[in-house]
Amino acid sequence: MSSFACWSLSLTLLSLLCCPGSGEEAFKVYFWSEKQIVESTDSWKVNCSTNCEAPESGGLETSLLKTKLDEHPQGKWKQFLVSNISEDVDLLCYFNCVEKQESKSFRIRVYQPPAWVTVKLHPPRVFVGEVFTIECKVSAVKPLESLTLSLLRGRETLQNQTFGGAETDPQEVTATFNSTALKKDGHNFSCQAVMDLRPYGGYIIRSTSESQVLEVYEPMQDNQMVIIIVVVSILLFLFVTSVLLCFIVGQHWHRRRTGTYGVLAAWRRLPRAFRSRPV
Repeated sequence: MSSFACWSLSLTLLSLLCCPGSGEEAFKVYFWSEKQIVESTDSWKVNCSTNCEAPESGGLETSLLKTKLDEHPQGKWKQFLVSNISEDVDLLCYFNCVEKQESKSFRIRVYQPPAWVTVKLHPPRVFVGEVFTIECKVSAVKPLESLTLSLLRGRETLQNQTFGGAETDPQEVTATFNSTALKKDGHNFSCQAVMDLRPYGGYIIRSTSESQVLEVYEPMQDNQMVIIIVVVSILLFLFVTSVLLCFIVGQHWHRRRTGTYGVLAAWRRLPRAFRSRPV
């Protein structure tokens, strides 16, 4: 036998002696969850399993309320119902097999959908060509990176705004959009909040505000303004003239009446001798 063959045989025997279980499948633990993201009021199923043929023990470690629903006769898997979640939490599946313990953790996230969406126009009345602001506001939501706010005119989507950032507590969101009134016809504006939870195994949640109508007016033309000014000036002139004429006529009548009766009264007060004296 060659020296190379002897060396190869020695290495093979050494590996078998040092690693007697190398031909066996490694001991593993698996975790399955009905949902990856849940609402705070939800309950959901989780399953802990292992490839160990006869595990000594196993289960689910969590601070949440859990109820065991079912399990394998040899304890290779166990199913639980988990509930009473209020914030993001890590669940831990564990099994003991041949005096060895393995575990698998899984993070469950909590979402909070929008309870309401509102839209406001600033100002609500504009002239054609003027700029106005549309404010969209959404109640506290989580996770924020799943939220998209859309500005709608009728059924047409004008603008979208997405959000991002680190994990935070649920918070209200406000977005503003600036636009220009291009025509006289009024516009119905609304805001739509969309939460896309599909990356976490969830679904899409939509909530839309009530519509607000923007009143748009055309600015007055120059000739129209001139006509209005002329008409107002004429009416003002006629009014002032009539007031002056009434005043003059009244004063003239008053003076005539006062003068006639005043002279007659003075004449009657004079003695008869003076009244008969020639002038």
